[in-house]
Amino acid sequence: MNKSTGMWLGWLGILAAVVGFFYAPIWLGGLAAVLGLIVLASPQKALAWCSLVLGVIVILLSLLS
Repeated sequence: MNKSTGMWLGWLGILAAVVGFFYAPIWLGGLAAVLGLIVLASPQKALAWCSLVLGVIVILLSLLS
């Protein structure tokens, strides 16, 4: 995966996680976590980890409330 594809997928994952705080947290949090895992194959490691961690937080907060 090249650098720009990883960057776009990372930002898309972060956006999905942020929207997941307000709407459909299980689906969007899962999408953010999966995109974070996919982006780990690119050079954009910081975006990948941010997307992954935010996705897991969204899922955990929705399960705990």
